[in-house]
Amino acid sequence: MDKIILASNSPRRRQLLDMLGLDFEVILGDVEEPIDPALAPEDLVMDLAMRKAQDVFRTHKERVVLGFDTMVYVDGEPLAKPTSPADAKRMLRLLAGRAHIVVTGCAIITKRISKSFCERAEVVFHPMTDAEIDGYVASGEPFDKAGAYAVQGLGAKFIRGIDGDFFTVMGLPVARLYHELRALGLWPLA
Repeated sequence: MDKIILASNSPRRRQLLDMLGLDFEVILGDVEEPIDPALAPEDLVMDLAMRKAQDVFRTHKERVVLGFDTMVYVDGEPLAKPTSPADAKRMLRLLAGRAHIVVTGCAIITKRISKSFCERAEVVFHPMTDAEIDGYVASGEPFDKAGAYAVQGLGAKFIRGIDGDFFTVMGLPVARLYHELRALGLWPLA
């Protein structure tokens, strides 16, 4: 089988697929990521993951394409990737000292399969001072991450606990993806 396609430029997702031993290449589509507040969090991330995978699949119909999307929710408000330092600080102030939900949607597309699923986890942050928030934002780490933090990076020092799969928070639920691929007869993909 040809290499699978990861329809994501996330270095974290590449790292996790490498960890699984998958032979893959990254091919990006050109999909807008509108946030529809009428959709439930799970439906939104599955829809966005599917759009990303479908866009790449249109020109690679002989391949297995994987798409993903991760969103952070606090009090029902979706927190995508911050658009500015001020936006990152706003998000971190919302998250500080409380719990929030992280939902990651996954899509798998082949010539015979089109499936999406999602996983969710609850993350609790320690309280954060303004100086901690300013320093973290100045590190640059928050800018390409939903909710303005990286669970596997410098942001880890602010996390009090996780109820759910760590890798869901990182942006790719490893165990669930493995079991879904195996159930679909797509494992091993290499």
